[in-house]
Amino acid sequence: MGIINATPDSFYRGNLHDDILALASKMINEGATMLDIGGQSTRPGSERITAEEELERVLPVIKKIHQQFPETVISIDTYYSSVAEAAVLNGASIVNDVSAGNMDAAMLSTVAALKVPYICMHMQGTPDTMQQSTRYENLVDDVLNFFIRKIEECKTAGINDVIIDPGFGFGKTIEQNLALLKSMHVLSVFDKPILAGLSRKSTIYKTLGITADEALNGTTALNTIALLNGAAILRVHDVKEAIEVTTLFDAYQQA
Repeated sequence: MGIINATPDSFYRGNLHDDILALASKMINEGATMLDIGGQSTRPGSERITAEEELERVLPVIKKIHQQFPETVISIDTYYSSVAEAAVLNGASIVNDVSAGNMDAAMLSTVAALKVPYICMHMQGTPDTMQQSTRYENLVDDVLNFFIRKIEECKTAGINDVIIDPGFGFGKTIEQNLALLKSMHVLSVFDKPILAGLSRKSTIYKTLGITADEALNGTTALNTIALLNGAAILRVHDVKEAIEVTTLFDAYQQA
């Protein structure tokens, strides 16, 4: 899953392209099977924008990509149900919600009505407060219990296809992110695809004492660990390198 930021304030500047179609084409040619379009930053401490502002950013991008690359699966990264609905009506076919429905009570029923897959992510707090919400009774147990509740809520709402995302960097310290990555295989108990979003995050660049711009090699290392621990989808800024990881991993599995 290639990340396309239709935002002016992403933590990683490398994917802020004036020519979105060129970036989409590059990612598709490198092997991306999905493109995740986001209209607002959810980095720690980010400021929330309105659904109307978000729509102004993402809808033109979704329309352009869907028109130019109709076979490509587009995911809309939003916690607003109104944005999710408009995005799907204009070419998106997956809803990626960092709040798992906690920031918009209408999200789950909206996704159910749209009949599209739903990426349900674990986060404590909201993007602007989440790094003040890093206390857990037991990290892995708490995340497991969260998904037990949320998968049932999705089922009750009528969502048939759920993808789970442990939410690396969302309400978790560096040590907690690494512990969760180490134990991520336990999420296979749900028999749902697992998405890992580790690309160029602070767990990598702060641990290595570098910047997000320098964190490609570290991203590759953690993506490899994620695949070994059950990830089915890698959400990345750098598609070519991630495809190399998955190709080598598949060869390793078949050896």
